[in-house]
Amino acid sequence: MKHKKVLSLLLALAMAGSLAACGGSPPGTAASSEADSTAVAAASGEAAAEETSAPEGEVVVFAAASMTETLNQIKETYETAHPGVTITCNFDSSGTLKTQIEEGADCDLFLSAGQKQMNQLDIGADPAVNPDGLDFVDGDTRINLLENKVVLCVPEGNPRGIDSFDALAEALKNGDVLLAMGDSDVPVGQYTQKILAYYALDEQALANAGCITYGTNVKEVTTQVTEGSVDCGVIYCTDAFSAGLTVVDAATAEMCGQVIYPAAVLKTAKNPDAARAFLDYLTTGEAMQVFESVGFSPAQ
Repeated sequence: MKHKKVLSLLLALAMAGSLAACGGSPPGTAASSEADSTAVAAASGEAAAEETSAPEGEVVVFAAASMTETLNQIKETYETAHPGVTITCNFDSSGTLKTQIEEGADCDLFLSAGQKQMNQLDIGADPAVNPDGLDFVDGDTRINLLENKVVLCVPEGNPRGIDSFDALAEALKNGDVLLAMGDSDVPVGQYTQKILAYYALDEQALANAGCITYGTNVKEVTTQVTEGSVDCGVIYCTDAFSAGLTVVDAATAEMCGQVIYPAAVLKTAKNPDAARAFLDYLTTGEAMQVFESVGFSPAQ
């Protein structure tokens, strides 16, 4: 799109120059300047009109719950610039969304909070991850869109004084803390499992001892921390920011790996062209500013 815009401007300038060379008004005269300005303005207007054009219709987006606030804001901006497009978002855990897609739910664009759920729908992924050979992902459109951080949050006032993952690990070993984490089929839960393994903690034993409570998605975990029904919770930094929670520590890549959000148009999409256009927009600086405002960063 940007290349077309630049090309239009260059063509306009070339046309203005040609008119002068072919006996038009000499360069530098008022008439020449006016012709140049008119040609450039026309090209700019054409480029601007092209910039707002996009395939029309409804785009159904299945997105990880942690993207709720940012994606709702971005979709409003996009719909305003593209009146013929409607973005319909379905937010939930990536595992639940993956299951809905597998069961035939209408979805044009999938934004997952983990590679595992995307790989489970991608025929090009390792068969060990996609043993059923599911073929929903259009591999030509798949990208790593965003990176997030896994953080440890506490309720207001931090009544148990948990100030780091190290402190949490010690409290869990002593059995005197209640931690909220995501279920095992939720990416944030899977990252938390890696953190527990990093500290050589037995998740099942801790759960049986009443030291762990679960949420079906990251928003449920966030709510438990916000309401103070738990001593701490492991969520994404973006959810902590949106909920106004206190972050006491952030997990390192050594503890749980990178938190990458892949995105792809689906082969079963009813409006693939409009879905591709919206996915392209999500990679722009304008959209990234919204993502970065809550703690996301472009995937590296």
